[in-house]
Amino acid sequence: MQLRIERRMVPHVPWGLIICVLGVALLGIWNLASASRPPLAPVWSTQALYLGLGVAAVLVVCLVDYRWIQRMAVPIYVVNILALIALRFVGHTAKGAESWFAIGPFRLQPAEFMKIGVVLMLAKVYHDDFRPNEPSYSLLRLWKPVLVVAVPFILVLVQPDLGTALMIGLSSLTVILFGKVRWYLVATLLAAVLAGAIVIWNDYVRDVPEPRPTIVRHYLKKHQSQRISGWLDPEADLRGSGYHAAQSKIAVGSGGVSGKGWREGTQTGLRFLPEQHTDFIFSVWAEEHGFVLCTLLLVLYGAIFIFGLGVGFNARDRFGAFVAVGVVAMLFWQVFENIGMVIGLLPVTGITLPLMSYGGSSMMSVMLSIGLLVNISMRRHMF
Repeated sequence: MQLRIERRMVPHVPWGLIICVLGVALLGIWNLASASRPPLAPVWSTQALYLGLGVAAVLVVCLVDYRWIQRMAVPIYVVNILALIALRFVGHTAKGAESWFAIGPFRLQPAEFMKIGVVLMLAKVYHDDFRPNEPSYSLLRLWKPVLVVAVPFILVLVQPDLGTALMIGLSSLTVILFGKVRWYLVATLLAAVLAGAIVIWNDYVRDVPEPRPTIVRHYLKKHQSQRISGWLDPEADLRGSGYHAAQSKIAVGSGGVSGKGWREGTQTGLRFLPEQHTDFIFSVWAEEHGFVLCTLLLVLYGAIFIFGLGVGFNARDRFGAFVAVGVVAMLFWQVFENIGMVIGLLPVTGITLPLMSYGGSSMMSVMLSIGLLVNISMRRHMF
């Protein structure tokens, strides 16, 4: 393994991507300074430290030829799987989930890094399994990608961490569809979505006398079921399962066009917002900065996605292209779910907003992913 950056790589550095990422991260620290006002701990300073470590991680990843990362995809994937298994024995339980390692005052969440491991492993599978004469994947050929995704998906789901498991599933599904599948598999996927809608209608919406005959509802944890019912009927339990979403929508709506001003948000200041420095950080931003700056934030995220896809389309090989698409899918689905959650369009799942929400594991995993994009872009003409 050689660690170097050559002069001919510099013109291919995706400066637009880097500027947008740093812009969102710095706005996030500024926003956290309001979300974590006294008597809460000033977590913005810790987040600034995490960002500094993240920038250093990006530089380290950029030094490594990503062909070496390709060779290390299997060990990276296996180490992350072992870390998820180890949680069952030495994991720290918080918020009802055994998802963290407790290392002194720090908490490490392996599932955040597992998302990168899955992307790298899928990219390697699609790179090694390339057949020029058979461009579309049949059901039989998909057993490797499905196995790569299924193992971590199940391990994260049983923690239980439904939100992160869904993110692994959605980002992986995006990569699989990017790899080209037969038409009947797409039809099967659409049928599965329709079946899911029918299950939700039967279990939560259909007007039948109690006890209601259900299909999957009785398999869910109580809080998971309450989140779905609260999403479908937001006003049914405003003091219980619907509290989070209701307070979040009040905060977002009260921001209006221009917002109440930095540190002037009442929902934030009076701490009506639950998890306002992590899951509901976008509610803080919307209340204090309004629709205009919410649009600016979404534009910055959109630019990150576009620059990331540009890296994939200009990548030198299939591995680089699939990694770039996987990273963009991972970030997109997190942004989509988090913002949809805080404005009431999607169920509350406990997904953080990349680069904005407080958290060391989240920040480091996102920055490592950005480092992969920069690495692929810099070396697109090297070999």
